[in-house]
Amino acid sequence: MNLDRFGMDTVTLAGSLEAKLAAMRAAGFSQVMLNSTDLVGHPGGEAAAITAVRASGLRVTGFQVLRDFEGLDGHLHAYKVEVAKAMLQMCRALGARVLLACSSSSAHATGDPERLVADLRKLAMLAVPHDIRIAYEALSWGRHVNDFVQACELVEQADRANLGVALDSFHFIASGTGLEALDALNPEKLFLVQLSDFLWQEARSPTDRIETARHYRVFPGEGVHSEQVATLVRRVDAMGYRGDYSFEVFNDDYRSLPPTMVAERARRSAGWVSGLVSRRTLPARRRRG
Repeated sequence: MNLDRFGMDTVTLAGSLEAKLAAMRAAGFSQVMLNSTDLVGHPGGEAAAITAVRASGLRVTGFQVLRDFEGLDGHLHAYKVEVAKAMLQMCRALGARVLLACSSSSAHATGDPERLVADLRKLAMLAVPHDIRIAYEALSWGRHVNDFVQACELVEQADRANLGVALDSFHFIASGTGLEALDALNPEKLFLVQLSDFLWQEARSPTDRIETARHYRVFPGEGVHSEQVATLVRRVDAMGYRGDYSFEVFNDDYRSLPPTMVAERARRSAGWVSGLVSRRTLPARRRRG
C-alpha cells in the first residue's frame, strides 16, 4: 500500500510531539501536517520542536493555521499582518512549503470582495520571500466566505502564483456543496486536500458545524459520508490533482487513545482512500533509506 501522498495532522493524536511523530512513522506515513502549537507549546521551545520534526524523517505537508486574516481595517489589519509574518517564519523554519489560511469568522471583518481579494493578494506577497504557498480554505461557518466556490473565486481574482485553495472534505460536505463546484477549479490551484468524515448525516447550523468539526470527526471510511468522500477523491484525482492528502481529524475520543492505535486507524483509512483511485495515478512507494 502506498502512503507517500498521505499525512496526518498532529491534532488527531495525544501525547508529546515526539510521540506523535513516532506513531505516524511506525504506521508507515512519510509526512505530517503541523500546527503552530506544536512549536510554541513544546517544552523545549521552538528549536527543540524543529529538531524533533527533522529527526523524525517526516516531510512537513504544511503548517496551520492562520485565522481571520482578510477583511480587517486599521490596527486589526496591522496586527494580523504581524501574526502572518511570524507564522510564515515558523513555516519556513520547519521546511513547510504550504501555509493554511482559513476564511475569516471575525465579526469585525468586511465582506467587500475587493477588500478580501486585496488582503489575500497581500498575504501571498508576504509569502513570496519565504518560497511558501498559501492554501486558502473556506470554513463552513465563515462569516463571509463559507463555501468552496467562494474561496476559488477570490483566489482566481487575486491571481497570484503562490495562492491557491485547500479542499477540506468536512467543510465541503457539511456546507452541502455540490461536486459541480469543482468544475470551475483549475487543478493547479488546488494546493492541499484535507480528508475526514463524521458520524451523523447533517450539521445544519454554524454552531453544529463548529462542534462537529472540532470534536467529532472520524477518518474516511469510518463515518456515514463514505460514498461522498469517495466520490470527492475520485473527482479531484480525475481532474489531475497529484498533491498531498492530509487527515485532519479532530476527535476527543482519539485523543484519549494511544497514538500508535490511532495512527494505525489512519493507516487503514489511507488504504481505503488509495483504493478509490487507479493504481497508475499513485506512484510506486519509495524505499526508506
